[in-house]
Amino acid sequence: GRLRDGKGSWDHSRGRGPSSGRDVSKDGEPRAPAGEAGASTGMGDTRDPRGAAGPTPHGMPREEPLGAPRAGAAAVPAPARAGPASQPEEEAAAGLSVPGVYFRCPLTGAVVRKSAREKHVREAILAYFAVDPVAASIMEIHTFNKDRERVRAGVETMARYLDNIYVHPEEEKYRKIKLQNKVFQERISCLEGTHKFFQAVGFETKVLAVPEQETTEEYYVLKEEMLTRLEDLKDYKEQLLSSEPVRAQLDRQLSVFKPSPAAAHFELPNDFYNLTAEEIKREQRLRSEAVEKASMLRTKAMRERDEQRELRKYNYTLLRVRFPDGYILQGTFYARESISMLYSFVREALVNDWLPFELLGPGGVKLTDENLAFSECGLVPSSLLTLVWDASVMADIQAAGEEQPESPLKPQLLSQVQTLS
Repeated sequence: GRLRDGKGSWDHSRGRGPSSGRDVSKDGEPRAPAGEAGASTGMGDTRDPRGAAGPTPHGMPREEPLGAPRAGAAAVPAPARAGPASQPEEEAAAGLSVPGVYFRCPLTGAVVRKSAREKHVREAILAYFAVDPVAASIMEIHTFNKDRERVRAGVETMARYLDNIYVHPEEEKYRKIKLQNKVFQERISCLEGTHKFFQAVGFETKVLAVPEQETTEEYYVLKEEMLTRLEDLKDYKEQLLSSEPVRAQLDRQLSVFKPSPAAAHFELPNDFYNLTAEEIKREQRLRSEAVEKASMLRTKAMRERDEQRELRKYNYTLLRVRFPDGYILQGTFYARESISMLYSFVREALVNDWLPFELLGPGGVKLTDENLAFSECGLVPSSLLTLVWDASVMADIQAAGEEQPESPLKPQLLSQVQTLS
């Protein structure tokens, strides 16, 4: 196979595999369960995700705020964001089927490159302290600390502190927390964001005398006015216990293309592979060995195992759905997402989302089991699928003389239709 600037080429029209044979890191993204909103499509309110400023080459996403993180909350001050793609980056993206893998921040709505998502989410959470310090500190605790078991132990201990105050507000001992306490040090102080949480919910630092000793210690002491806001403390405790890490959502980078003979040809960027130059050389060596291996007699089960092992190399897949009129809908997915997510993606793009349809994979195979993952169906790292309408329903519509839209796709998407190069 050929290698070109570290990018893989996949041509479904000729049945060739990725010419680079490139691997990805073993930290594969989790497979989203069927029906879960695992990525941002930008179609929920019928707006194209790239906004009204016009199309960008091959779905290059724009960074655009979507508003507040939840209903009724003030908008988060947007952290410093990466600006438009630099000229070298734009040149590198020329000829690619998609410029990269992008994620949408749930706090700011900004779309950022995969390599920048963690930094952007961190900045967004820190910026949210200006809006809601309690919520921001809870997000910091659950997101910045990666050891989930330590987070669980720390959060449960913090919740007990608040619960004791709520249940026994008259007991002064429950309103004081010694900072050098062994449990506090081992379970709470070691976690990022915990001190900000205590300060945000109404504790202040004081140096107090230790009972029956001639020494002093630092304590967190609940402010007196918080005794009149016990219900708030209860709410803070429940928020602390029920929160989850803030994670950027995979952006589908929805694009619509005119009919094209190049629909089955894909040029994927490095984000889909994530290999160093040394790893690429290793993959070339392994590919040479694979040619020799292929000449050996192998059972069907052995070949299928090897194929599945090859498919597990990819974290993402770029999928195109060709409509009967030739127009093409494109989106980026996790390789471990289920087929049902693709059906939902297509349905959201339709003017009449009630129209029944089927999706056919390469070779005309019907994708009937929507619980299967793309990787299990051989639809990675890219694939061209075909949409077919339910023939009986379409016949009924024609017999009834019902007027159908010129295109099944939403006008907002067609207004930004592109041409495949």
